[in-house]
Amino acid sequence: MSPRVTLSQAYRQGLAEEMRADPSILVYGTDLFERGGHWGQVRGLGDEFGRDRVRNAPISEAAMVAAGVGAAMNGLRPVVDLNFIDFAFGAMDEIVNQAAKVRYMWGAPMPLVIRGTNGVAGGGAQHNNSIESWFAHTPGLLVAMPSTPADTKGLIKSALRGQDPVIFLMHKLLAGLRGEVGGEEDLVPFGRGVVRRPGRDVTIATYGVTVSRSVAAAEQLAAEGVEVEVLDLRTVAPLDLELVEDSVRRTRRLVVVTEAPRHGGIGAEIAAALAESLHGELDGPVLRVGAPHVPTPHSPTLLAAATPTAEDIARAVRLAVPARAA
Repeated sequence: MSPRVTLSQAYRQGLAEEMRADPSILVYGTDLFERGGHWGQVRGLGDEFGRDRVRNAPISEAAMVAAGVGAAMNGLRPVVDLNFIDFAFGAMDEIVNQAAKVRYMWGAPMPLVIRGTNGVAGGGAQHNNSIESWFAHTPGLLVAMPSTPADTKGLIKSALRGQDPVIFLMHKLLAGLRGEVGGEEDLVPFGRGVVRRPGRDVTIATYGVTVSRSVAAAEQLAAEGVEVEVLDLRTVAPLDLELVEDSVRRTRRLVVVTEAPRHGGIGAEIAAALAESLHGELDGPVLRVGAPHVPTPHSPTLLAAATPTAEDIARAVRLAVPARAA
């Protein structure tokens, strides 16, 4: 049994192990060498690997990602740490029009990892965007959204051994979540989800911070006689639709849960895909739980109203299985 570490520590552990094994890996961003990043995600790596491999960068997201693209095209494995993925907006040409297309245009590897925190945790509209669907919509990008320390470590190790650009999203509210992690060769593959809670009546497909909220809703519904199966997709590009289909073939009902706005999001994609592939096997419409189509509020009261909770998830499940709910 491994010591329990936080999600941020799990990320650092996985990154450090890969940096020891592969001298081509380097990490750069703002406040990294001395401070270790805003969540301590690379704390101590500067002392171990030195300034050549843990670099402080000027606060220009476009310059950081552009340097990462160039480094990856010249034999290195850069990790660009943006701290907040919200500020990737200033580097979208470098991400979408360059990094994502290198393999398609020139057949060259692009082993670039861009890490950032995502999701809602207070602090206003500009630091609380849930924009995973932006990246997942772009061919050529892989997008990880782990919900546990073990998956965080396993996914970053997979990302650092791959050949494609990866957007690595760690939810702010999960930074201090503790759990066990795997060893140096315990990798988590992209595109493969897991069952977090088995059930027979209805399937919940989710990822990231809403996994624990979905499990909490499932435990609440179990007391009402409704057994919910909760799937953690772990990556949203690629999506493990096969896992979702296998589960829904048994439960015949699906609720998709995201923290991001429902409009145009990952939940809409999953709902459309399952409506196409299992149209004749569903006992009801696919339901979605997500945020309203509004900027993230600063007011705590409005923020609470705009953020999906376990109670919101339970309410949607009761609509999906009305005959069994109390």
